[in-house]
Amino acid sequence: MNTGKTIFSQTMEFLPLHEFRKCVACYNGDYKIQNFSCLDQFLCMAFAQLTYRESLRDIESCLRFMQSKLYHMGIRGRISKSTLADANEHRDWRIYADFAQVLIQRARVLYANEPFVTELDNAVYAFDATTIELCLSLFPWAHFQQGKGAIQLHTLLDLRSNIPTFIHISDGNTHEVNFLDKLIIEAGSFYILDRGYFDFQRLYALHQARAFFVIRAKTFLGLRRVYSRGVEKSTGLICDQTIALTNRHSIRKYPEHIRRVKFFDPQRQKRLTFFTNNFTIDAIAVAQLYKSRWKIELFFKWIKQHLRIKAFFGTSANAVKTQIWIAISIYVLVAIIKKELKLNHNLYTILQILSVTIFDKTPVLQALTETNVTNGDTHNDNQLTMFNL
Repeated sequence: MNTGKTIFSQTMEFLPLHEFRKCVACYNGDYKIQNFSCLDQFLCMAFAQLTYRESLRDIESCLRFMQSKLYHMGIRGRISKSTLADANEHRDWRIYADFAQVLIQRARVLYANEPFVTELDNAVYAFDATTIELCLSLFPWAHFQQGKGAIQLHTLLDLRSNIPTFIHISDGNTHEVNFLDKLIIEAGSFYILDRGYFDFQRLYALHQARAFFVIRAKTFLGLRRVYSRGVEKSTGLICDQTIALTNRHSIRKYPEHIRRVKFFDPQRQKRLTFFTNNFTIDAIAVAQLYKSRWKIELFFKWIKQHLRIKAFFGTSANAVKTQIWIAISIYVLVAIIKKELKLNHNLYTILQILSVTIFDKTPVLQALTETNVTNGDTHNDNQLTMFNL
């Protein structure tokens, strides 16, 4: 009989628990807590993410059925629906947000040398937001539109590693472009933006911070051509120009020249116009950088489909943010495991294997390499894959 550790315990060993304890201490998370610590809460919520639990009652029933294994899973407190609900309601969500950032920094180091669409050595980020609809009667704090409730996840995704480096959760009442102000800009990095973030004042702030932007341009902008460069039309490029703004309000917000690249997308049969403040990279690289922005759309679809962030275990803002940040932690943790164990499976496949072997005592590397599985996108054309490298 195998008397080793469960797959769940082996998976959690990839977590830097000393860093977790620092996060808990920073916000006095375990102050006056005699039973069911913040670590117990995190492990229970991690179990819910890995095994696709649907409710607090579901979590309680499954874990109580495995009562004899809880101690070896690292869970010391007594599991109950009310205790977990109270923890989600009152334990500061920033504990789990800070710990997710610890995991993110670790994952970014592991994925730093991943191949990219261009040969740029610069960091490349995409910034966008996705909406998660909520019932306004259950989540009265999450006002979105008249009679509707929702939250928005404003995310900065490292396109080289597919790891989110910044996430801000808002109630959806504030326009997305305002959250550009919350970013800590890295000089020399590229920021890929959709035209919903087209704001000359904020783009100039990026420029002054010595960062580069690539953004899809809006129509009917007042401008004049200053200089044109030759382009290879066979690549789909239409023009590569230096332009100056002519509208006095725009000039006040962005007083310098901008580079404009026009590209014809043969798949969509559509002309696309991009603005950037980088005048040195090839024009085709500008189009390629913007095309790589699809990765953030894929990221949003992937986490909605495979993580528990659409149905919540609590109705307060604290409970919702706690669940989202723990879900992000599990996403990053699985990405870390994939890289450290040098696995060929994509994240979907790894999650599926973990979900059905969570209480097995097989070595985790053996479980993830010797299981006869099929990648999630081979039997379903709509299946999303991530880290399929």
